[in-house]
Amino acid sequence: MANGRDTKEIKRIRNELVVALKVVYPAALQSEQLLRSLLVLFPTLEFEQVKRDCHYLTEKGYIERVSTDSESDASLTPWRRRWFRLTARGMELADQCIHDPALEES
Repeated sequence: MANGRDTKEIKRIRNELVVALKVVYPAALQSEQLLRSLLVLFPTLEFEQVKRDCHYLTEKGYIERVSTDSESDASLTPWRRRWFRLTARGMELADQCIHDPALEES
């Protein structure tokens, strides 16, 4: 259990993040928009959980941070205003061409 979430819920949230980004592929969504889309399914979800899962999915190579032209220093952009998009590897995961045990629901 991580911060009050069980393994099954963590996997469901991460999968839903990938699905949300698949809908707009190859475009990107702001993390605030991702949170709002997930609140329908997970009403008690907090932004810190989405932030943690976005970071995890970025490290796995499934999503990537997109910097806009208006960002002079991307590291200073508040997390809620950061943009993310699915990578090619993330699209393969969303289409179930590849499998990741850390995201598969049992």
